[in-house]
Amino acid sequence: MGTDMSGSLEYRASRDGREAAWYTAHDLDSLNDVRNYDAFGCLFGVRNYANFRPLAARRGLPADASAALSARFAQLTERYGEDGFHSTTWITWAEVKAVDWDEPAERPDSRLHQYRQTPNGLRMTGKSSWSPAFAEAVGLERGEDREWPEGSEWLVGDTLYRSATIRRRDAVTGTGEWQPVWRAMETLATQHGDDNVRLVVWFDD
Repeated sequence: MGTDMSGSLEYRASRDGREAAWYTAHDLDSLNDVRNYDAFGCLFGVRNYANFRPLAARRGLPADASAALSARFAQLTERYGEDGFHSTTWITWAEVKAVDWDEPAERPDSRLHQYRQTPNGLRMTGKSSWSPAFAEAVGLERGEDREWPEGSEWLVGDTLYRSATIRRRDAVTGTGEWQPVWRAMETLATQHGDDNVRLVVWFDD
């Protein structure tokens, strides 16, 4: 079973002379509905196989969440119970803007990167948390975990296995599924300010 992400974009503003409050701007599903574990781990510490220092992990639902988001959470809790979703957290546009996207993960990826030789050189074909062929070649028992030094390589048949450390920009790419989210947050921030725009997310399995 996989893990999926849901969420909402919020902004804080003062309306009709009242004290500033948070309002819902967009549902995350309309901007990004892609299951990307590297991004989940990099940003929020969920399915963090790549071993990033998460930017904003498990902060919980903001105490001052918008009325619409608070009502949505109440409905989720009533329907699924408190165990129906997890890892609720949030991040502001100011925090996103401050990210060093060249920062590497703290340790090599828990999954070995797999490559095949092509006429144009090596081509990455995936990441493997368990490969029977590789395990047999290096003498791993089923279910045994081992951390391999950065850069370690094994050629097994026509597949090259490599231990690698990825950077934040590898997980959250400049042209990937997160760009519509960042653009929407940036647009809201031009009107309300960087600290007054945030993304609230939660996950379900």
